[in-house]
Order: sequence, then C-alpha cells, then structure tokens
Amino acid sequence: MTSAPAPVALITGSAKRIGACIARRLHAQGWSLALHYRRSREEMDELLAELNGVRAGSAIALQAELAEFDRLPELIAGAVGHFGRLNALVNNASAYYATPLGTVTPAQWEELFASNARAPFFLAQAAAPHLRASGGAIVNIADIYARRPLPGHSVYCMAKAALVMATQALALELGPEVRVNAIAPGNILWSTNEVKAETLATVVERTALARQGTPEDIADAVRYLVCDARYVTGTVLEVDGGRSLSI
Repeated sequence: MTSAPAPVALITGSAKRIGACIARRLHAQGWSLALHYRRSREEMDELLAELNGVRAGSAIALQAELAEFDRLPELIAGAVGHFGRLNALVNNASAYYATPLGTVTPAQWEELFASNARAPFFLAQAAAPHLRASGGAIVNIADIYARRPLPGHSVYCMAKAALVMATQALALELGPEVRVNAIAPGNILWSTNEVKAETLATVVERTALARQGTPEDIADAVRYLVCDARYVTGTVLEVDGGRSLSI
C-alpha cells in the first residue's frame, strides 16, 4: 500500500528568522515546502540544504518581489507545478519601518501595503482553487499593532489592520473548504525600539509572561492552525505573552 503524498505549504519570506523557523517546524511534521524569498539567496540555499538533507526533494525555493503583481500567481503556479498540490499558504513576508506623520510618502504607503496586505490577498486568491481541492488552510502573520496603533508607524499598522480584515473576509469567502486565520505576534525579534517593549526591562514590566517571545512560539502557532485547528477559522491568535493586556 502506497502512503499518502506529503502535504505542501507555500511560505513567503522564509529564508531566515520567523519564516525559516516556520519552515523547519512544518518540515518536521512531514510537510513539503515551497519557500519564497526576496533577496536572501545565501540564507535560502543554507535552509534548502538543511531540509533536503533530512528528506531529499522536500523543499524548493521560489524568488519573487511581492510588490510585482504578476509574480503572485506565478508563486502559486510554481508550488503547484512542482509538487502537484497545495495544502497551506503562510503569508509571513512583511515590510516594517517607521512612518512618522508629516513625513509619509506615497512610495512608503505602497511598499508597506504591498507586502502586508495586497500580496497576501492576491496570493490567497490565486491559491484558493488548490486549497479548496485539498481542504487546506491559510495563515496570515499580522501584528498586535493591527488593532492598537504604534506611535510613528501609522501606515504599517493600517496595512496589518487590512490583513486582519482580509483574514476574516477570506474565511467567509473560502469556507467551508478552506480555513483562514491570522497570528498576531507581540515582542518576538529583539529591537532597540522601547515603544514596542523590546528591552529587557520593559518586557518584564509590560508582558504577563515576563519574557521575549521567540520565532519558535510563532512556528508552534502556525503548526497548530494549519494542522490541528480543524474548527477554527476567521480568528486572530495573539501570540504575545500577554503584552496586549497592558499595551
């Protein structure tokens, strides 16, 4: 008797940091992976060697600039063309920087919305027929600041808020075949920005669990939403150690 083929996930922004951690976690669960990257070719090559060293032919790399609209359906086609199926889409890629009021440019608006809202939506649209066929799932990486503005970052917060609404709207549009959820990370990657409570002192003071989060915390949440949360859709899971309780 032949075994069922491995499920396939496309993960954007997966060459390093949180995206690479998500890739490793799903790969450890037996998934095959289409891994998107923008510029980090060296890191992607190292990740591919690592994953394919564990299970040959289980991961491929797909390079694309997500701001280029035509590349979005091409990413889905590349994943499905190689593996023959698609079971999950993880929209992890994100641009992030400050846009103080009075200095915001249309180019900044376009860049932040392109990666954080437009690309996830149109990738979901292109992936929908394949995910419906597999009974699959979409996970969008949002932010706790999608619902609570971060001073000096209005455009980023607005873009992530749009992603949250897209998550809820797509859950209605794609149900019952496809589940669509989001994760709202808190303080995960270390920063010198004290407004985000990412110094040791402010983490202890403002976060209920009194510690910085890790990429593994986000990867665990992605694995849960993709693999186990069979009756969960349209939700935003805050993975912030209780940071949003005192924001």
